[in-house]
Amino acid sequence: MDRATAPPDKNGFQAGAWHFAALIAGNVALALGPWLVRLADTGPVSAAFWRLLLPLPLLALLAWRGRSPGPFNRKLALLCMLAGAFFAFDLASWHIGIERTRLANATLFGNAGSVILMVWGLIAARRAPLSTEAAGVAAALAGAAILLGRSLEISSTSFVGDLFCLAAGLFYAFYLLPAQRARAVLGPWAVLLLVSIAATPLLLGMALAVGEPVLPGAAGWTPVLVLALSSQIVGQGLLVYSLRHFPPLIIGMALLTQPAIAALVGWLVFGELLVPLDIIGMALVGAALVLARVPGKVGRVR
Repeated sequence: MDRATAPPDKNGFQAGAWHFAALIAGNVALALGPWLVRLADTGPVSAAFWRLLLPLPLLALLAWRGRSPGPFNRKLALLCMLAGAFFAFDLASWHIGIERTRLANATLFGNAGSVILMVWGLIAARRAPLSTEAAGVAAALAGAAILLGRSLEISSTSFVGDLFCLAAGLFYAFYLLPAQRARAVLGPWAVLLLVSIAATPLLLGMALAVGEPVLPGAAGWTPVLVLALSSQIVGQGLLVYSLRHFPPLIIGMALLTQPAIAALVGWLVFGELLVPLDIIGMALVGAALVLARVPGKVGRVR
């Protein structure tokens, strides 16, 4: 089948129809993760443990095939292990939040790492924000305030769930900082493998510490197997294939398919209705996620 490709733009990006399809499909696969977490009856942190453990053999094969030439960089490997600790706390917090709040809120707040990284970049550069950056922060704060207020109206449980998902976004930002540095040298699959190796025992320890059931019960292995394959292999694999072909703005806009799909699943499966104020809050947070990915002239995170 012929691959329809567009001519390269002035920034060097060259994306075809298959790259765009992979970008959307990767986000769709990741968007179904919260639904699968709810379907699993292992406990939310245990579901995160299986999500990372089950794909390890396949990740090892992909990392070996995509390995970089030259000696293995032990310092970057240790950096990946540090990133894995933050990733473990990210998944644990996010999965707990998924059980307690609406799927759309969980997906939006779980992706808040983009905005947090933008703020961190401003602090590191010691400069005032550009107009787009200031607009992104303002939209994030306003949208989060609306969604948190709506959750508090629904129940205190939903509000606590939102806080867990916001904490997950913070942990995810601190996961990305060391992981991005190592990815350029070790390759994306090697980084994901090392991160998973570090995070898996931490997640198991957390699940046992809080008394969660680790083995699947009546729901069987299907939800955790599909979660592991769709999130860690299909979703990550399609994004690894497609992301380098698009500018950050397009990536940010594609990211918004995740909360949209999560909101649809929440409505169809769990009866999570959205009122106009919810939509306004989601639109503001979504706009902040897009603006956070618009590259500025300075202040990128190193």
